Formats: sequence, C-alpha cells, structure tokens
Amino acid sequence: MSDPQHRDRDRAWRKGTAAAGLAVIAALIVAPAAPAAAIARGQNAPVGKYPFAVKIIDNGIPTADGGTRDSACSGGLISPSWILTAGHCFRDVNGKHVSRTVAEETIAVINRADLTTDEGHELNIVAVKQNKKADVALAKLEEPVFDVAPMVLTRKAPKVGSTVRLTGYGFTSRNAKKLPQRMQTGTFEVTSVGDIEIGMEGKAPHANTSACEHDSGGPYFTEAADGTVTVVGVVSHGPSCPHTGADAAGRIDNILPWIKSVVGKDLNRPSPSPSPSPSASARASTVAAPAPTTAGFTVPKAAWVAVPVGGVAVIGAAVAAATRRSRRREDAFRHRR
Repeated sequence: MSDPQHRDRDRAWRKGTAAAGLAVIAALIVAPAAPAAAIARGQNAPVGKYPFAVKIIDNGIPTADGGTRDSACSGGLISPSWILTAGHCFRDVNGKHVSRTVAEETIAVINRADLTTDEGHELNIVAVKQNKKADVALAKLEEPVFDVAPMVLTRKAPKVGSTVRLTGYGFTSRNAKKLPQRMQTGTFEVTSVGDIEIGMEGKAPHANTSACEHDSGGPYFTEAADGTVTVVGVVSHGPSCPHTGADAAGRIDNILPWIKSVVGKDLNRPSPSPSPSPSASARASTVAAPAPTTAGFTVPKAAWVAVPVGGVAVIGAAVAAATRRSRRREDAFRHRR
C-alpha cells in the first residue's frame, strides 16, 4: 500500500474510532426525568452538594387502634454520631414527644440526595433526646459517620431579613400521593426571631416555596464563602403547602448548651480522611475513570468503563441497561407521618 493510501486509511480509522467513542458518550447522556418536587415549589438538590442532609425513615410506628404506620422526617448531621431534627418526629400513640425511637425500625439515610441510588450511608437510629422547650430532638446513630462534614451549630440568632437555605425530603403538596426520590432545596428569608421559634418565608425558586409534610426536622442553614454550613433552625410547623408567608423553625442558638450536654465531645470529634462507602469500594475495582456528568446528571457507575482512543481514555458504555436492585423498605416512601 502506498504512503498516501496508508495515511488516508489511518485518518479514516481514527475518525471512525473517535466518532464511535463520542456516540458511546452520547448514549450515556440520557435526559433526566422531570423533577419531582418536595419542599413545595423547591428544586432538585445537586447530588453531593449537601451531604450532611438526612432522611429519617420510620417503619412500623404503633397506632392507637393497635396497628402500625410508616412515616419519614428530615434532618441534618451535626457530629459523626448525632442528627439534629424535629421533636415531633418521635411521638408515642398519644402524640407525646418521647426520648426514644417509636417505630419497629428507625433508619437514617445520609448523603443520598438521589434515593434511587445506594450512595452514602444507611444506619439505624438507636437513641433519641428531646429538648423540653423547642420542637427539636437529637437522634444518635448506631455507628459514627466520618466521611461527611457535619453542620456547624450557630452561636447566635439569625438577623431578620437574612437568607437561609433548607434541604428536605418532604411532599410537594398536601395532596401528594408519595414521597419524592430526590432531595429538594430552596432559600428562605428570616421574618421573625422569637425565644423558641424563627419565622422562615419562602424566597426562591418561588415566592411560595415552603416546607411540607416530612420536611419536619430539615435544617435551615447559612452557607459561607469558604463552604462552612451553619444550621440556625429546623422545620417545625406551618400552614398547608405550598403557601406564601412564614413557616416556623425550632431555634438552635438558644438551646446550644443543651445540645452540647447531649452530644458532648462528639461535636469536636476529629474526622479521619474521607473513605468511600462500602458500595463505592466494591465498584472501585471495576472503574477506571471519573463518572461523566452533564447538566447535573451523573451517569450510574455501573454503566461505564474506560476505553482508550488515540491514547486518551473516554467513557464507554459497559452495559446496555442495568437492573437496579430492589429498594429496601420501599413502603416507607409511600406513607405520611
């Protein structure tokens, strides 16, 4: 074969190979489903953005008629072993706040914005402490979480007019049929500061962005330029959602001494270098490149591998489709508290 023919064939081969690589990438960039709102009129929280956020699942809560029900709340990690949430998330059959778990199993899902994945942690809650004044409780994990930076506890009340953010796993509205599979977020303005409660009014993405059922215990927090997250309150109660006007949050700075008395040295417990969760570790041996993303959508790791093209690794499809394992405790996402 002559040199020009060889070069033409080589160029055609490289062009075809590169095109095939791009086609593989395009196949992985599938359009995400329409967002399922929670925090009524909120928006999807970016995966990995607020890893301290917690979904609390209660399976088998006793009812007055001798039966059981399932429910859920929201919360936030404040130390390796403790979650901050709402006091009314732990009530007995008479509606009284109690310092114990009330369900057959109470599970904390941590650092999992997308509930269709198995990222983050899923741990039992083994102890509860109720504050005697505010609608605030502390829930203890069966084992500490070291690869998630906890929220910082505020030492002072927020100022009226200041902006805070809320994360939660609650309903889109009072008529919602099931809980969403994606954590939601929105920003709020502080409208009032009382001794026990803080008024929080929706600001963005809409004027009627508001906390909803199962957002109870979700953290209202500020975000500093250096990334520090400081919690100032937790969702307590409010009108039916969505709505304009204020919701009520349990104030944190006024009960800081009580929180310290419960959590103790765990608040200042040093965290080792982050380590991947067991599920991520199990996948690490089969992964050779970072997961591709597009417009906030992360391609599932089970569906990609590294493919060399011209000395550069690109992402190719490992399988045409992956069957997700059945979600454990699925019923917990279909019932109201």
